Amino acid sequence: MVASAVIAVFYAVLLILLAPVVLFCMLTGLREPIIAIGKWAVRAGRRVLGVRVEVEGLERFDPRRPHIFMSNHESFMDGPLLLSLIPGTPRVIFKRSLMRVPVLGLGMRHVGFVPVDRRGAEGGKKSIARAAALIRERGYSFLIFPEGTRTRDGKLQPFRRGGFFLALASGAPIVPVTIRGAFELMPRGQWYARRGRVGVTFHDPIPVAGCEEETMGALMDKVRAAVLSAQGRRGADEAAPRGRPAAPDASAGPAEGGA
Repeated sequence: MVASAVIAVFYAVLLILLAPVVLFCMLTGLREPIIAIGKWAVRAGRRVLGVRVEVEGLERFDPRRPHIFMSNHESFMDGPLLLSLIPGTPRVIFKRSLMRVPVLGLGMRHVGFVPVDRRGAEGGKKSIARAAALIRERGYSFLIFPEGTRTRDGKLQPFRRGGFFLALASGAPIVPVTIRGAFELMPRGQWYARRGRVGVTFHDPIPVAGCEEETMGALMDKVRAAVLSAQGRRGADEAAPRGRPAAPDASAGPAEGGA
């Protein structure tokens, strides 16, 4: 818990220091400095928390092509973790309420993250259209959590269709992703992370060419089956016991992780 408190203070100070960087990047049109600082902050947080990551499957997709990465959603650390692991800079569709967070909201929008208003269907359609345009025009990849929210019991929840509409609109293949162990380290409702290991598996891309809304169910089933195929594997990915909180001096693993 001490390590998590340290991380919270670290990120708060970082947001303050990041303000002039974000302003400079917005005035000059630069995006990479913000992204690089964000990835560095994630790596630093993982080291402090003692979260080690084991990754497999990065060779299964071409990082030069845009993809839509769809992952199960086990904990609060999933987003930062995957954003730091996926080659290049995948974008996300995020809640518009985050725009109210000083510095963070402006920075996210400037680098190409797409805000969405969940209060109505029209807001979702506009966000999907915007994300699809960025995929086609700029070659961005996107990270999606098709469950829509974090699991409460560690089990995979039903998928929502929004991310699949994005895949059909953009034509980008879907890369299913499985996260294991994050739920044990930081389940929903817990504000601090325990030390331990998280496993991440990137599966073979699933093309969407020829798919239509009428056949979306079969596409969703295929992605879900891929995610489930590695979700039950533990072994080396087993998280630390529940009673063991994160320690600030724990070592970092070979891959990047999230706080």
